[in-house]
Amino acid sequence: MARVGNISISHIGFLTPGNYPDGDPLSGLEQTLEQLQYGEDLGFDSAWVRQRHLEPGISSASAFLAAATQRTSRIELGTAVIPIGYESPYRLAEDLATVDVLSRGRLNIGVSAGRPLHADLIAPLVFDGDWTGFDFSHDRVLRFADNLRGTYLGETLIKTPFGPQRPRLQPYAKGLIDRIWYGGGSQRSAEWAGRNGFNLLTGNVITGEGTDDFFIAQSRLIETYRAAGTQRRVALGRVIVPFDSADATTRSRYRDCADGRHERTLSPQGERRTLFARDVVGTSEEILALLFADPILPEVSELRLELPYEFEHEQYRQILHDFATLIAPELGWKAPSDIRAAS
Repeated sequence: MARVGNISISHIGFLTPGNYPDGDPLSGLEQTLEQLQYGEDLGFDSAWVRQRHLEPGISSASAFLAAATQRTSRIELGTAVIPIGYESPYRLAEDLATVDVLSRGRLNIGVSAGRPLHADLIAPLVFDGDWTGFDFSHDRVLRFADNLRGTYLGETLIKTPFGPQRPRLQPYAKGLIDRIWYGGGSQRSAEWAGRNGFNLLTGNVITGEGTDDFFIAQSRLIETYRAAGTQRRVALGRVIVPFDSADATTRSRYRDCADGRHERTLSPQGERRTLFARDVVGTSEEILALLFADPILPEVSELRLELPYEFEHEQYRQILHDFATLIAPELGWKAPSDIRAAS
């Protein structure tokens, strides 16, 4: 199939759920680390993990990615996303700066603001006193970013075991401030991210504002972001499940999973009118036809493969392999010159 001329993807990443059996977290976390290594072997430019709470998945992205820095050497590592509501903007900055230093400058930090999920259950465990009046706005992200800038905290020296020091957040990770991404799902958040100079993560879930059409809404969101005056990066996420090298049973499972999620794509969901993109499932030829028809792909150069929650380790490896070898090159992507296709 000939590549469509106005699609030119130069950076591919993947987002893995990091799921594990409730009674055996080590097995799933270890397999997720192996997925990041495998993605690096395939030539993926970046690998991203979610941070979720009260679920059998990654609840501390910084701790997990610290381990990933020691298993990988080239691939960029990212959080997509850390809901900042439960975090201390200062302590989170310390943790993630440490991860970036350990990775030798490969970390991307995706964050989101707003009242965090499951607040009625978790907030009383995180905060002292009445948390219901706490500030969960975008300002929390700005405070986090300010801590990463390396600004000195006043002129007074402090005493330390290393001698007098001019205080600032340690370690200072040079350049990390430019690798903050905002997970924008609404016009307001996209405009705010662009105005404040953050990179933009946009995926298969956004808010419908003035339209029921997912692609129109997403195109408007990206337009709003860029109109705010930034020249930062935009990364597009899509759930893509190729099954070229899968067996018949696995192919059927992939189809069933997509069919079970299809109804939510037919109309806006809930009070916020959430819009979902359809999962892109099939042979590489079928998937490429759908991607060539995706009106958002020509607007970006970075594509993030979002892996569904429901699958097993070997299935994730198969999806990554087929995407990197059969699909991404047809979108204009080229593997690094030192990469040989992993088996």
